[in-house]
Amino acid sequence: MLDIKLIRENPEKINELLKRRNPDLSIDEVIKIDEERRKIQTQADEMRARRKNESQKIGMMKKNGENTDAIQEDVRKLGDEIKKLEEQQTELDEKQRDILLHIPNIPDETTPIGKSEDDNVVVSTWGEPTKFDFEYKAHWDICEEKNLVDFERGVKLSQSRFTLYRGKGAKLERAIINFFLDEHTLNEGYEEILPPFMANAATMTGTGQLPKFKDDMYKCVDEDLYLIPTAEVPVTNIYAGEILSEDELPKYMTAYTPCFRREAGSAGKDTRGLIRVHQFNKVEMVKYTTPETSAEEHAKLTANGERMLQLLKLPYRKVALCTADIGFSANKCWDLEVWMPSYNNYKEISSCSNYGDYQARRANIRYKENATGKTRFVHTINGSGLAVGRTFAAIIENYQQADGSIIIPEVLRKYTGFDKI
Repeated sequence: MLDIKLIRENPEKINELLKRRNPDLSIDEVIKIDEERRKIQTQADEMRARRKNESQKIGMMKKNGENTDAIQEDVRKLGDEIKKLEEQQTELDEKQRDILLHIPNIPDETTPIGKSEDDNVVVSTWGEPTKFDFEYKAHWDICEEKNLVDFERGVKLSQSRFTLYRGKGAKLERAIINFFLDEHTLNEGYEEILPPFMANAATMTGTGQLPKFKDDMYKCVDEDLYLIPTAEVPVTNIYAGEILSEDELPKYMTAYTPCFRREAGSAGKDTRGLIRVHQFNKVEMVKYTTPETSAEEHAKLTANGERMLQLLKLPYRKVALCTADIGFSANKCWDLEVWMPSYNNYKEISSCSNYGDYQARRANIRYKENATGKTRFVHTINGSGLAVGRTFAAIIENYQQADGSIIIPEVLRKYTGFDKI
């Protein structure tokens, strides 16, 4: 959520930055409500001061034996007026908060300005796109032929875009999860978290999924619970409403969870295979940092995601998302995109986002500075380390051999127990 103080002090700048995302975005309505709210606040404060003075007079008059009926009636009327103003103020507060919850984060000054994903900027590439001297196959065909993923029965058990892994396919998926978790915890300093796979509305609101993206969520009927779309949601909210000490920062956390997304609005996109499904596995990285170390820690987290792809020897590129393509809560984002032969293109496998204090304001996550004792909002950062199903698909496609076998990346073999499929 944007800082109302920042909006008051720099409305033109905030509007200019928001319009880099979308020309239709504006904080003008927020400013209008805020001015009305502050006007009412001033009126209420003046009336409270008058009521206090009048109440003091009543005490003196009673002490002198004077009749206080008239002045007591005035004090009662003042109380009624103050109550009305307070109700108006509460109503405006709720209205202002609702508008702010629907306004995205302002982009960082270094985020490329653009109108669509076509304006994203390739920052770097690693490895060369895989070349074959035989007729290669898409991962969905290989998975069906080798009985690694049973797409048909996954649909039978649930509905379209749900999958059923089998045999070596299931073991490879589990191996990827364990590999990611071990690397992040043993070699990169992350604390492993195993959070609930359901979250309440307050938790969903804290990271920005609600209220804006309600249609993308799976909600439990008659309960304040949603299936999580990513581990970012519960992990980021672990310290919601709490105040940490500066000594606890930066805080690194990683978690494996299944992720559930309705993919509203994605009809017709990537309908085959494992790229866009309603349930998928992911290992997430989450950081709390101070504002001063935020940019550096964002770069480190992104490098942690890149390291996973390098260890797996999967070709990828790093892309700076433009203002029209960054996530709702993010101010800066790098996507990591893995090479997928079946698409003859790169596909997103991780989005590494810096949110500044946007999520922390929504979830009220703060820390106390050592030097000043001042309480400030943390900065939150997260990224996939990595999306497991897409990693699975990339391995199947990039490591396929002319004889139809699939070589298992060396770093995974101690987890799979086999070196080829």
